[in-house]
Amino acid sequence: MRFHTFVLKNVVRRRVRSTLTVVGVAVAVGGVVALIGISSSTEQSFKRIYERQNVAIIVQQRGAKQRLTSVLDEKLGRRIEQIPGVVAANPGLVDFTSIEELGADAVVVQGWEANSPLMKKLDIVAGRSLAASDSKGVLLGETLATALDKKLGDKMQIFDKATYTVVGIFKSPISYETRSMVMLLEDLQGIMARPGQVTGFAIIVEHPENEAEVKRIVDAITAMGPMIDAKSAAESVSGTTEIKFIRAISWITSAIAIVIGVIGMLNTMIMSVSERTREIGILRAIGWRRWRIVRMVMIESILLSLSGGVLGTVGAVFLTGILDKQSAVAGLITTEISPTVMCFGVFSALFVGVIGAAYPAYSGARLQPTEALRHE
Repeated sequence: MRFHTFVLKNVVRRRVRSTLTVVGVAVAVGGVVALIGISSSTEQSFKRIYERQNVAIIVQQRGAKQRLTSVLDEKLGRRIEQIPGVVAANPGLVDFTSIEELGADAVVVQGWEANSPLMKKLDIVAGRSLAASDSKGVLLGETLATALDKKLGDKMQIFDKATYTVVGIFKSPISYETRSMVMLLEDLQGIMARPGQVTGFAIIVEHPENEAEVKRIVDAITAMGPMIDAKSAAESVSGTTEIKFIRAISWITSAIAIVIGVIGMLNTMIMSVSERTREIGILRAIGWRRWRIVRMVMIESILLSLSGGVLGTVGAVFLTGILDKQSAVAGLITTEISPTVMCFGVFSALFVGVIGAAYPAYSGARLQPTEALRHE
């Protein structure tokens, strides 16, 4: 019997234990893939929003921990547009609101100027975009319109203060946008009692691919005042409190899942070596070297862990796909799992297998043939 066939038979002959071990690793790896996948894809979706809108720089209030707490003067935009290389400085106001039909779910409300390039970039699938005369008009993302069962001309109450008319419905490949709504900046300023104030500016530049030019513009904007903070769009997204929180929770939870997986694998392999003490003694007696015993235990562990890793990764992709279709989370998070995250999941399983088998392999290799053969 060949070495690898012998190892495979060792795994298969303890079917219940092997199955439970594979399931345990699958749950741990599935959790890692799902959490890190959601974290990574949510961050990338925000970056794609700015890429689709050709936004290269985000300007907010320095020191604001969240973008909702940022407060800037709307007139700052005119000063920014005087900087060479700047095409447009688009003022925006952002807030969350709850709508009775959605229960406790929060909905993003964005206030833009009617002639804003951001407004023109919206892919309107029904109705039209907002005009300067559309006071009390609102645009709904496709997912939000479906969830609210709203059509063109329907009325809806926002912030429990005023009734707005659905002027248009837009679609987007980015889930976050499809669950949001857009109204005129002046209307949202009035609702929030923030006349002349904005959350920030989305800056469109002539050559967004030129990093040196973007940095020059960022430095020029930052120099306009001590309370002004300008960053590239990608850097701004990565630095937001919301993204940092999601990323931190994902990695902490994933680390706990990996530790649990390692402990489970360690327990399985220790029991396996303990039950096969006489078998290992016979193998040592017929000439197997210690390194061959180590290889046997390690390969058994890796087979179990990789099986669990593949199963967990596939399960994570499947389950997050189902999660993405649930109205409760649709548009709030992005559940697209990249190939990089899938590979990370498989490598996590490999790590679990190697670490979980290290001590049992060492323990088995140290057994003396005479002692192992006397073992009952």
